[in-house]
Amino acid sequence: MKTMVIKVGGALLACEQGIERLFDTLLGLKQGGWQLVLVHGGGVVVEQQLSANGFVSEKLDGLRITPAAQIPVVAGALAGTANTALVAAAAKAGLVPVGLSLADGEMVKAQVLNESLGCVGEVVAKDATLPKTLLQAGMLPIISSIAVDECGQLLNVNADQAATVICQLLGAELTLLSDVSGVLDGKGELIPQLDQAECDKQVALGVIEGGMKVKVEAALAAAKTINNSVRIASWRYPEQLAALLDGQPVGTAVQP
Repeated sequence: MKTMVIKVGGALLACEQGIERLFDTLLGLKQGGWQLVLVHGGGVVVEQQLSANGFVSEKLDGLRITPAAQIPVVAGALAGTANTALVAAAAKAGLVPVGLSLADGEMVKAQVLNESLGCVGEVVAKDATLPKTLLQAGMLPIISSIAVDECGQLLNVNADQAATVICQLLGAELTLLSDVSGVLDGKGELIPQLDQAECDKQVALGVIEGGMKVKVEAALAAAKTINNSVRIASWRYPEQLAALLDGQPVGTAVQP
């Protein structure tokens, strides 16, 4: 059976209809013979809970600075609030979800990424036993991007990197779903394929910038790591999800 890792961003959690469409599509993919793993972030939920607890959130080079005092709140938002919301929606759709974090089952080995970022980690693949066992049992692992290092320290991991490593672990295909339909050119038209050279060109022209630049760079890094194309697509548009269900190319395919 083919395995696909699907990464979703935190913006999805604010869209109930988007969540329903996503899990309806995943149910169809599963019935079509796919083994699926969902990896998620949850920036929106993290921001809300940090603010509710009196913390100010800061970022450095696009990565959330996570001081030790904030990591319990961040972990609660991602491994708690966000993860259980997705598990509940998946169960409602008729799937058999299992809520996990990167800390479970020694799936990954984690370490601090950069001391200046605080409790922010990077991970490498370690042991596929847990996710493979769940997939063989017909279940849907839903994995938050919270890891634990060898000292037992909770770490906040970039969800794109988390999805890439889970993809490596399982030898799976990777789709990054966000709130955009793919990468657009200067005329607003979808770019169906993108490699490093074309990306550099579009960045120089100012076409790819800001949040899309971060997404494309993450997809390029993932494609090179797994030595396979990575697709950037949207959960917002049901026609894209339907195309994904039919095995059609959707969004932008980022080549290694």
